Amino acid sequence: MVERTIALLVAAGKSERMQADMPKPYLSVDQEPLVRRAVKCFLGQPGIDGVRVVIRREHHPYYRKAVEGLTLFPCVIGGETRQESVRLGLESVAHRAPERVLVHDVARPMASPALIARVLAALDTHKAVVPALAVADTIKRVENGVVGETISRDNLYNVQTPQGFNFEGLLAAHRKLVGQSLTDDAAVIERSGGKVAIVDGDTDNFKITTQMDVARMQTLLSLNSEIRTGMGYDVHQLKAHDKDTPMTQQDIKLCGVRIPFTHGLVGHSDADVGLHAMVDAVLGAIADGDIGTHFPPDDPKWQGADSERFLLHAYELVRARGGEIVHLDVTLICEKPKVAPHREQMINHISQLLKLSRSRVSIKATTTEKLGFTGRGEGIAAQAVATVRLPRG
Repeated sequence: MVERTIALLVAAGKSERMQADMPKPYLSVDQEPLVRRAVKCFLGQPGIDGVRVVIRREHHPYYRKAVEGLTLFPCVIGGETRQESVRLGLESVAHRAPERVLVHDVARPMASPALIARVLAALDTHKAVVPALAVADTIKRVENGVVGETISRDNLYNVQTPQGFNFEGLLAAHRKLVGQSLTDDAAVIERSGGKVAIVDGDTDNFKITTQMDVARMQTLLSLNSEIRTGMGYDVHQLKAHDKDTPMTQQDIKLCGVRIPFTHGLVGHSDADVGLHAMVDAVLGAIADGDIGTHFPPDDPKWQGADSERFLLHAYELVRARGGEIVHLDVTLICEKPKVAPHREQMINHISQLLKLSRSRVSIKATTTEKLGFTGRGEGIAAQAVATVRLPRG
């Protein structure tokens, strides 16, 4: 895989101003750690080919738990200053020879897809790009609590991240200016003689520094989003494996996990009844038809298809709307096979597939006390509930 653009997220600060019980990147806002929310802004973003996070060594246990289930490059240990941490992060991906890099502060966990896209687009014509907002407030210089002068706000901008760069140019500038303790990467380029362009920033992309910022973020999340719920239900017939089927292939696929079993499920695709119910639940939450709408059962293209493709498609539709899957709850209804021994593997599989933490995936099983078609072992049913967060409007 050609990794043209890598996102480098910086989370190696000491968080001294936050005054919290744990380091700032690992504080949970709306039940999600800041670092996880920041990382998810870039995962799946068109034009981003990989994500690496720079952390403090002593924070590794927090980090490992916070990003559970997400597909990332392994983290790298940063330095004592932000500039040193970014340089170490750049050095750690130099062997991948990316063309471009986005450098982003984890303390800005609400970078929108549109903002990231603006930075990426500008990199097609510039070697260094930063998002920025024109200063709106009156600026005064103060000494010992007394105003000394009023500074003109003309041509003054507040600069944000992610900042985008030609990779080789930024790495060379960092190597040249080791030990300068510059506060952002645009300053590193400027100090080395380079030019930096700007694109429009985003007022919601503010930096989390104090507890007041955390409260502001919580308010924005509640005001700018809504929770949707979708339900899914599916049934597939059970059929005994042909006598000529090798023992190694005598299994059944449920929630993406193959389980040794005497019967298989009958369907146009791989007939994974659990995944099909999840797909309909997610599609229902975003009011976008059902699985048959997107993958018609009479289309030969989907003959024997892996149902994970269907679920990933539904996931991408949520992402395209600027939303996220918050929780999935699935119930498998059958007498056999026993689901309990495989539940943890199913949860792991779904959480990794959809980049969800394990705590956001629930898989249960029940029987119908030998009543009905599931009780007679003629088929398996599944029902699912998906909870999705979408931007309002």
